[in-house]
Amino acid sequence: MTAFATLHHHPEEPLLLPNAWDHASATALAAQGFRAIGTTSLAVAAAVGLPDGSPATREHTLRLALTLGSEPFLLSVDAADGFSEDPERVAELARELSVVGAAGINLEDGLGPVTLHARKIAAVKSAAPDLFVNARTDTYWLGDGGLSETLTRLDAYQQAGADGVFVPGLTDPAQIAALVRRLDAPLNILYSPTGATVPHLAALGVRRVSLGSLLYRRALGAVLETLGEIRAGRTVQGAAPSYAEVEAWSASPVDGRKQGLHEPFGEGEGVLRGTEVSSRELDEGALGPLGNELGGAVQELSS
Repeated sequence: MTAFATLHHHPEEPLLLPNAWDHASATALAAQGFRAIGTTSLAVAAAVGLPDGSPATREHTLRLALTLGSEPFLLSVDAADGFSEDPERVAELARELSVVGAAGINLEDGLGPVTLHARKIAAVKSAAPDLFVNARTDTYWLGDGGLSETLTRLDAYQQAGADGVFVPGLTDPAQIAALVRRLDAPLNILYSPTGATVPHLAALGVRRVSLGSLLYRRALGAVLETLGEIRAGRTVQGAAPSYAEVEAWSASPVDGRKQGLHEPFGEGEGVLRGTEVSSRELDEGALGPLGNELGGAVQELSS
């Protein structure tokens, strides 16, 4: 079992996975003590002016994975539906993510054909056996919910080789507990500010709690709130990281600028509660010096 997979098998402590959108946000989250960081497809797409899940974001997703894969935290990449209907094309994406150091991949079915999504999962596990596949079904996110259809889909995905399963939009504690009892793979739930707390989800048997695009949307909210205060002539309240801290978070671990922050900005728990939210500059990371190792993959990404 890989180190990332092991994090999904601690009954008393589910994996709380914050989702980043660039190098600075990922390393800032890691500075709060998180061993694993996910990406959020919405923010990666929004940063380059594309809709969430667009096939055109495949390249940008790979570029971000390339900058984060060598960092000292475990990386899980939100790859939407794999950015392709072709399982072999999705498998190639998985191979590239594995090469640059990703530990996991999130694949969503978008309520498409069950057999197609199962084929994608099987292709990924064949191409990159150590990559943790978190198979997402959108029965509650895009559909009307219901345990029957959800279980039908998740059973197929487990049989195809999924290491974990993800049901965003499911918030009812009774249904979550019922689903846990029927599953073999660890269940991932999307955190909702109006839903169950992380300790409550843990007690229900949830093994992974993702934050999705919440932190990114809160950051944008802080930007607009700050701007409103300035325009109104009021003193801006709240904390913000310093220029030097953002520089440190943005630095590649091999570019000579990385510095340890003796007193990291903020408190992780406060950020997650929404009581301490900062605005951060979105600084798109540059490709790391991994060309010799990645060969053709880097040539493709750099073109």
